[in-house]
Amino acid sequence: MDKNTIYGFVLIALILVGFSVLNKPNEAELAQQKRQNDSIAIVEQAKLDKAALIEKTAIVAKIDSTIVTDSVNNDAFGDFSASNKGEEKFITLENELVKLTLSNKGGRIYAAQLKNYQTHDSLPLILFDGKESNMSFTLVTNTNRVINTSDLYFDQLSDITTDKAGNQSLTLRLKTVGEAYLDFIYTLPKNNYMLSFDVKANAMNTVMPAGTNFLEMQWTTKIRQQELGRVFEDRYSNIHYKFVANDVETLSESKDDEKDVPNKVKWIAFKDQFFSSIIIAKESFTSTKLKSKMEDEQSGYLKTYNADLAVEFDPTGKIPTGFNLFFGPNQYKILSAYDKELEGDNKLQLRSLVPLGWGIFGWVNRFMIIPMFNFFSNFISNFGIIILLMTLAIKLLLFPLTYKSYISSAKMKVLKPEIDEINARIPADKPAERQKATMELYGKVGVSPMSGCLPTLLQMPILFAMFSFFPAAIELRQESFLWATDLSAYDSIMQLPFVIPFGFGSHISLFTLLMTVTSIVYTKLNMANTPTNDQMGGAMMKWMMYLMPVMFMFMFNSYASGLSYYYFLSTLISIVQTYAIRATVDEKKLLAQLHAKRSVNAKKPAKKSGFMERLEKMQREQQKAIKNKK
Repeated sequence: MDKNTIYGFVLIALILVGFSVLNKPNEAELAQQKRQNDSIAIVEQAKLDKAALIEKTAIVAKIDSTIVTDSVNNDAFGDFSASNKGEEKFITLENELVKLTLSNKGGRIYAAQLKNYQTHDSLPLILFDGKESNMSFTLVTNTNRVINTSDLYFDQLSDITTDKAGNQSLTLRLKTVGEAYLDFIYTLPKNNYMLSFDVKANAMNTVMPAGTNFLEMQWTTKIRQQELGRVFEDRYSNIHYKFVANDVETLSESKDDEKDVPNKVKWIAFKDQFFSSIIIAKESFTSTKLKSKMEDEQSGYLKTYNADLAVEFDPTGKIPTGFNLFFGPNQYKILSAYDKELEGDNKLQLRSLVPLGWGIFGWVNRFMIIPMFNFFSNFISNFGIIILLMTLAIKLLLFPLTYKSYISSAKMKVLKPEIDEINARIPADKPAERQKATMELYGKVGVSPMSGCLPTLLQMPILFAMFSFFPAAIELRQESFLWATDLSAYDSIMQLPFVIPFGFGSHISLFTLLMTVTSIVYTKLNMANTPTNDQMGGAMMKWMMYLMPVMFMFMFNSYASGLSYYYFLSTLISIVQTYAIRATVDEKKLLAQLHAKRSVNAKKPAKKSGFMERLEKMQREQQKAIKNKK
């Protein structure tokens, strides 16, 4: 391995650290924009009028075990006074994948459970329950009253109906004192995480102000901590939203954040590391305000998400306001299928909720890593074995580059005596002359200093792709292998009574230790082939090469054990490959080939490379500067 190869490894380390930093949330705060909607001002004024009215209204104190009444008299609800009293009842929509509990108070989804998943401590995985989440609409009457659907009771028109395809449907009706009413229609397909939600009016134009063409909507959810490592789970939890005509954007993961979105939005996702609650407008949200608030570590919650939305609405009932609601896993295969099903040609971009890396790294994951992972998953159920087979396949694919890199290092090694002779002949205070003579030697024997570095750099896309893939792969969640109980979380073999700084944490991960040991062994093995000298800063470079595995140990100790396991296997296989290649390479024969090539090249007219020309120019300028000083 020559100095350029070492520079390549150092560059990889720096980029890895930089990539980790870039994956952390952006600390820049975005300026808030004031909403420009005249009708919103009407709603706000109406809210103030409601507050004044409540202060003047007598409080009703009658509450018994079956009847729940509101704390203001019927006059406060105007036309909706027929729905301000009732008994809270629960209805269940359920298929093979999800169990949704709906409440007739507010007509909302009260709880959502994913039936095929559990929390890290083996409890049922519930995205939210009760007051942890609320979805409601603000209704403005033509008498200037402002009413929220969460305060009202809906009637269940009939039992849940199931069609021939297994789709379950439920209609909840919000009545008024007259003929007007508002229906919430839920339809949950068989074997599906996505349900449709339609808001359909009937003669609501008779109780709402003339010209009403939108509804104010509020959605809030507390995000539960579901995984073992809170810090890592926090890093992957945030609000995603997609503009109708643009890409997906996010709020900060690491701090309180909020944003007014002036353009039309297609969907909003309340996301944690592996699961999401998503609302998709069948048309668009015309106005959106999003807010994310960090929660205390002892609370059991990661963040609280809020979305204030405005959506088009037809009070006459001719055109229903439609949504799709998703409660499920952030699995690339599932989300990609919805992209095509709902909008076609992946335009919906729900798959962007799975962080696969940007640019070429995302492409490697989408077109190479994920297809390979899915292929092996079709035949093998043990994900530790799948990772082993993937590692073998990748190392086999990259073997030509590995071989080329080793041969380049071997050439540098056999040329070391001649390089030492150059260094002995040319004083250390003439580094430009030393470098020129060294490059001339390389040119004569046909060796490129970059030939050892480039193969390493070409492997970087796969390296970074894996760095993104393993923490985001829900398939690895709670999958055990050897001592690791969850390949998507760290594999703790010892809990420490204190916290080690610099990201190490209060535990020790065995796969990370194995990765570190094999990395040090591989570094030592490569250093044996590395020609170094003091002028090149060889001692310092070697020290840095041994330091990098220790730095990575701190970085990876809290990462997914599947990632550390992959890097451990990859490095171990590289060690085996190095010994295998070394056994087949005759260094004396290689040196003879280089000398033979030098003889052939000596008969050809010398051509200066651009690098040599720049080097000679630099040398002339250096000599000129020395003469001017004299």
